[in-house]
Amino acid sequence: MMRLQAIVNLYSEVAHAKEDGAYDKHGNLIEIDESKVTVETNRLQDEYDALQFQRDRQYPSIGDQLDQQYWDQVNGTTTWKDAVAKVKSDNPKE
Repeated sequence: MMRLQAIVNLYSEVAHAKEDGAYDKHGNLIEIDESKVTVETNRLQDEYDALQFQRDRQYPSIGDQLDQQYWDQVNGTTTWKDAVAKVKSDNPKE
Protein backbone atom coordinates (compact mmCIF):
# COMPACT_ATOMS: atom_id res chain seq x y z
CA MET A 1 0.00 0.00 0.00
CA MET A 2 2.75 2.47 0.89
CA ARG A 3 4.65 1.59 -2.26
CA LEU A 4 1.60 2.47 -4.36
CA GLN A 5 1.19 5.77 -2.51
CA ALA A 6 4.88 6.51 -3.09
CA ILE A 7 4.42 5.97 -6.84
CA VAL A 8 1.40 8.25 -6.94
CA ASN A 9 3.33 10.90 -4.97
CA LEU A 10 6.29 10.76 -7.35
CA TYR A 11 4.57 10.52 -10.72
CA SER A 12 1.80 13.06 -11.36
CA GLU A 13 0.81 11.35 -14.61
CA VAL A 14 -0.23 8.17 -12.79
CA ALA A 15 -3.97 7.60 -13.15
CA HIS A 16 -3.88 4.28 -11.32
CA ALA A 17 -1.25 2.05 -9.82
CA LYS A 18 -1.33 -1.65 -9.13
CA GLU A 19 1.28 -4.09 -7.92
CA ASP A 20 2.13 -4.92 -11.54
CA GLY A 21 2.82 -1.28 -12.49
CA ALA A 22 1.66 2.29 -12.81
CA TYR A 23 -0.50 3.50 -15.68
CA ASP A 24 -1.45 6.84 -17.17
CA LYS A 25 -5.00 7.87 -18.06
CA HIS A 26 -4.67 6.10 -21.44
CA GLY A 27 -3.64 2.82 -19.85
CA ASN A 28 0.00 3.15 -20.88
CA LEU A 29 2.57 1.67 -18.53
CA ILE A 30 4.74 4.35 -16.89
CA GLU A 31 8.39 3.58 -16.34
CA ILE A 32 9.24 4.18 -12.71
CA ASP A 33 12.56 4.54 -10.94
CA GLU A 34 12.52 1.96 -8.13
CA SER A 35 15.27 3.74 -6.20
CA LYS A 36 13.10 6.89 -5.98
CA VAL A 37 10.10 4.76 -5.02
CA THR A 38 12.13 3.13 -2.24
CA VAL A 39 13.20 6.52 -0.86
CA GLU A 40 9.62 7.82 -0.93
CA THR A 41 8.27 4.61 0.60
CA ASN A 42 10.77 4.92 3.44
CA ARG A 43 9.79 8.57 3.96
CA LEU A 44 6.11 7.63 4.12
CA GLN A 45 6.86 4.79 6.55
CA ASP A 46 8.87 7.12 8.80
CA GLU A 47 6.01 9.62 8.77
CA TYR A 48 3.53 6.85 9.62
CA ASP A 49 5.73 5.47 12.41
CA ALA A 50 6.22 8.92 13.93
CA LEU A 51 2.46 9.12 14.56
CA GLN A 52 2.11 5.67 16.17
CA PHE A 53 1.31 7.26 19.53
CA GLN A 54 -1.86 8.75 18.01
CA ARG A 55 -3.07 5.33 16.90
CA ASP A 56 -2.21 3.83 20.29
CA ARG A 57 -4.11 6.45 22.27
CA GLN A 58 -7.53 4.89 22.72
CA TYR A 59 -9.65 7.21 24.82
CA PRO A 60 -12.98 6.16 26.31
CA SER A 61 -15.95 6.84 24.04
CA ILE A 62 -17.39 10.36 24.08
CA GLY A 63 -20.48 9.01 25.83
CA ASP A 64 -18.38 7.42 28.56
CA GLN A 65 -16.33 10.61 28.93
CA LEU A 66 -19.46 12.73 29.30
CA ASP A 67 -20.80 10.29 31.88
CA GLN A 68 -17.50 10.48 33.79
CA GLN A 69 -17.61 14.27 33.68
CA TYR A 70 -21.19 14.33 34.97
CA TRP A 71 -20.42 12.02 37.88
CA ASP A 72 -17.22 13.91 38.63
CA GLN A 73 -19.32 17.07 39.00
CA VAL A 74 -21.88 15.29 41.19
CA ASN A 75 -19.33 13.48 43.37
CA GLY A 76 -16.46 15.97 43.34
CA THR A 77 -14.14 13.33 41.81
CA THR A 78 -11.57 13.42 39.00
CA THR A 79 -12.37 10.15 37.22
CA TRP A 80 -12.45 11.74 33.76
CA LYS A 81 -9.19 13.68 34.20
CA ASP A 82 -7.52 10.57 35.61
CA ALA A 83 -8.68 8.40 32.67
CA VAL A 84 -7.42 10.89 30.08
CA ALA A 85 -4.13 11.40 31.92
CA LYS A 86 -3.56 7.62 32.04
CA VAL A 87 -4.07 7.24 28.29
CA LYS A 88 -1.62 10.09 27.68
CA SER A 89 0.99 8.77 30.11
CA ASP A 90 0.71 5.21 28.78
CA ASN A 91 1.18 6.46 25.19
CA PRO A 92 3.54 9.46 25.21
CA LYS A 93 4.26 11.44 22.05
CA GLU A 94 7.96 10.59 22.22
